[in-house]
Amino acid sequence: MKSILRLQITILFIIYHWAAMTLAQPNLSSQPLSPRIANYDIDVRLDPQRRMFDGHEVLTWFNKTTDKITELQFHLYLNAFRNNKSTFMKESGRSSRDSKEDIWGFSEIKKLNLSTGEDLTRSMEFIHPDDDNTNDKTVCRVTLPKTLSPGDSIKIIIDFTSRLPQPPSTRSGAKEEYFFVSQWFPKAGVYIDGKWNCRQYHANGEFFADFGVYDVRITVPEKNVVGATGTQVEIKNKDDGTATHYYHAEDVHDFAWTTSPEFVEFTGRAQDVDIRVLMQPDHIDQGLRHLEAAKVAVEYFQNWYGDYPYPNLTVVDPRRGAGGSGGMEYPTLITAGTTYGLPEGIRMVEMVIIHEFGHNYWYHLLASNEFEESWLDEGINTYTENQIISDHYGTDGNMMDLFGIKINDLQFHRAVYMTGADFDPTIRNSWQYYSGSSYGINSYMKPGLFLTTLHNYLGKETMKKIMRTYSERWRFKHPRTKDFITVANEVSGQDLNWFFEQALYSNAVLDYSIDVVSCKEIEKDKGFDYSFSTQDAIEGKELTHNTMENEKDGEKLYLNIVKVRRLGAFKFPLELEMVFENGEKIRERWDGQELWMKYRYIKSTKLVSATVDPDYKIPLDINLINNSKTIEHQTLGVNKLAVRFLFWVQFILDQPEFLNLYTFLQALL
Repeated sequence: MKSILRLQITILFIIYHWAAMTLAQPNLSSQPLSPRIANYDIDVRLDPQRRMFDGHEVLTWFNKTTDKITELQFHLYLNAFRNNKSTFMKESGRSSRDSKEDIWGFSEIKKLNLSTGEDLTRSMEFIHPDDDNTNDKTVCRVTLPKTLSPGDSIKIIIDFTSRLPQPPSTRSGAKEEYFFVSQWFPKAGVYIDGKWNCRQYHANGEFFADFGVYDVRITVPEKNVVGATGTQVEIKNKDDGTATHYYHAEDVHDFAWTTSPEFVEFTGRAQDVDIRVLMQPDHIDQGLRHLEAAKVAVEYFQNWYGDYPYPNLTVVDPRRGAGGSGGMEYPTLITAGTTYGLPEGIRMVEMVIIHEFGHNYWYHLLASNEFEESWLDEGINTYTENQIISDHYGTDGNMMDLFGIKINDLQFHRAVYMTGADFDPTIRNSWQYYSGSSYGINSYMKPGLFLTTLHNYLGKETMKKIMRTYSERWRFKHPRTKDFITVANEVSGQDLNWFFEQALYSNAVLDYSIDVVSCKEIEKDKGFDYSFSTQDAIEGKELTHNTMENEKDGEKLYLNIVKVRRLGAFKFPLELEMVFENGEKIRERWDGQELWMKYRYIKSTKLVSATVDPDYKIPLDINLINNSKTIEHQTLGVNKLAVRFLFWVQFILDQPEFLNLYTFLQALL
């Protein structure tokens, strides 16, 4: 009997132990969504007083190429803040930063072993693949003792120590009790196109990494709240006053986390996504505002651009004085940014949250290379941000509606674009643009504008189908610019190469103008010959459009002339509208290929005005002021949108540092 009882107890214990272990483990997807090339198991322990953490990392890396791999390369991003000689510091103009030791951050690999026991620590060396800066230590490589054949995998065990820099200018850093920890662990580069793509940390541009599964255990003071990529599996309190928060994430290409004892939590749900907002106590009255904006973002993106394949989203409100961590995106974890007493009429919170959540599609699901083709994320995201904001908040004052001042998201992007429209082509390595402003314009503003222009040219439903097809077809596959163009051509049923060649690979600006409008009565008694030849040509191309009414007895006739010019190199088809004194409106279509076009109308009514792009379908047009002219008071014949926005255009032209939307809106306060 005792033996049977002992056996029963043993069986129950085994079942209990198995159940406990099973429940403590994350549920792995039966069908992986991504290749899962770089997989991480990390234990990290934070020392808040020193802004430091010790980490133990196990990287399992799969060679899913057809090449034999002889080395691994790693990012050590926090070394950008190691001293004032790093590439990041030099490019950002911060090389003269205060040299007090307390502000700096770093990342140091203490030990690197194979799982089989070989110590590879001494084989590590720092490299600088993007420049000749031997002082930069943000990339290192490790020679493998044995070649890794196609289909094989390798397990690397790394012990590392890191220190977080101090904000406000850093994405990752610590400000008193607040910690935002991103790009914080030794992170494998991407082996692609027969070589390693492992870029240094630059002042402009963001990141590129492979997908994988992350299991991360974060030990922080017991009173702290933690937010992180993925879902929380469990929290274990320890006897030393700390707690370990275990997070699991599948099919992501990065992992970030934050902690503070002051976070105030708000929760909600949008469709099938759980939303968690971590607010600072001095912004607690904006918690529901953050939550509602996140709901808008989730619902629009899922409805328009396809399924969000993760179960949750965390939105973080950065601490005062740590604004550098705001307005950033990580898988399932985004940061917003607000200020105390922000009026409802300034939708900074809404715009930032919608924008940052959008990165979970155009960056995190697709994992394009932001070092080399930043527009594929930032530019596409700027376009979709504008579409959602315009649809949800309306087109009039959707960015700011305060004290009678109304500014639209699209208008703001135009204004910034005008400050440096022709500095560079859109596609360029992120650190090789003419300036930081040019990087921002060509990564965000210009693509947002030319995609909106394409949207208006193709139609809303066609463009929406292009974006959804691109999102769904290229998930987890590192698409390139050519892949987006292929989808656009296929879905639209058109060859749009002519458009993308100009928009992406040139610095051409688009500018069409009404140059001349005139109206003159035809004096028949003086023998005026008002008949038209059938063709008014230059080099065999008809550049004059003629219209003549049938003459009626005793009726006056007028010769009305409109001359249109293409002032920019960017060629685009457009519409024109001619308005006459009797209320008649004539619409003309011009392919915009030549330098100019003349329209002549002999009519019994006088011309009043002529307008290029009367429906404002071409926001890429750099100068709206020359888009219309009237016969009388010609100096006032400008597009009404340009009149309304002229003051703000001039303001931004005088303030080029307001390239960043977040900074600009703060300045308005």
